[in-house]
Amino acid sequence: MPEPAPAGTVSSNRGVMIVLSYLWILALVPLLVEKDDQEVQWHAKHGIVLMVAEIVFWIAFNILVYMIPFGCVFGLLGPLVALVFIGVHIVAMIKGLNGQRLIIPRLSDFATRF
Repeated sequence: MPEPAPAGTVSSNRGVMIVLSYLWILALVPLLVEKDDQEVQWHAKHGIVLMVAEIVFWIAFNILVYMIPFGCVFGLLGPLVALVFIGVHIVAMIKGLNGQRLIIPRLSDFATRF
């Protein structure tokens, strides 16, 4: 697992901003406020990409549930998937607060592009 790149300026609210980075739309706050702290920026971008991936997943999941026969049985997996997503957010927050990064294949690569 790669270690985080050294940050230029360390924000005094780094912990709060990292937690906000993984609270869905609230990831915009650290992205717009803490422009000088590269570590906070990385987590904010990662949180936004994770949020967009979840939205795309839920749209596809709901289309699938409504289009296939007996989709309601498949739809029972929804709450379990939601718990997995929440778990990923919690793990990402904890790792971020400990100075680490949660690397999710493909999503993390996409987040580092912008």
